[in-house]
Amino acid sequence: MNSSDGNVVASTTTSATASAPSHRGLRTYLPMIAIALGVLVIDQITKAWANGDWIFSGLDRCNSLVERPALGFCLAFNEGMAFSIGWGSGALISIVVVSVIVTLAVFSRNVSLAQRLVMGAIVGGALGNLIDRGLRPAAPGTLDRGFMGGAVVDFIYSRYWATFNVADMAVVVGGFLLAVAVWRAPEEAPEPSTEPEPSTEP
Repeated sequence: MNSSDGNVVASTTTSATASAPSHRGLRTYLPMIAIALGVLVIDQITKAWANGDWIFSGLDRCNSLVERPALGFCLAFNEGMAFSIGWGSGALISIVVVSVIVTLAVFSRNVSLAQRLVMGAIVGGALGNLIDRGLRPAAPGTLDRGFMGGAVVDFIYSRYWATFNVADMAVVVGGFLLAVAVWRAPEEAPEPSTEPEPSTEP
């Protein structure tokens, strides 16, 4: 084998070795991405159904004067967070949401598969409501609030809780499960010391 052949083999080996970690990194994120996309698709389809988008007829607007069962469906709009906290602060809320998504994406590489799947659900839910703020208009009867000022579509009515949607469920349930998973995760064993133990002989 001449020197040029050796250089080709060495170059090929180096290239394959360098690409292996990138493929492993992508496979690490695939379960999280799949769950996030699944939650996002379900969330957007159910919101379209509730709001009467596409081919759907839509739901009746939620009305406090109408007697409803303890749990049911009706259409509501929210420009804030849960219980309409921060109403009209869509841009600020969106910045916080994007920060949370980026943080979860960064830390998901070093967690278990179960925790990564739960993170995917949280990311999917966060993206679902973020899309509403960016693409939907403001709530009916309110002023246009500009950038990220769209209203989130809610449709799951509860007499004992704020009206919510699939994205909210994914974020809340996912956050609870992630907290439990982190709390129950075994602590890492301390690394053995490499320093020699002191002698006890006289």
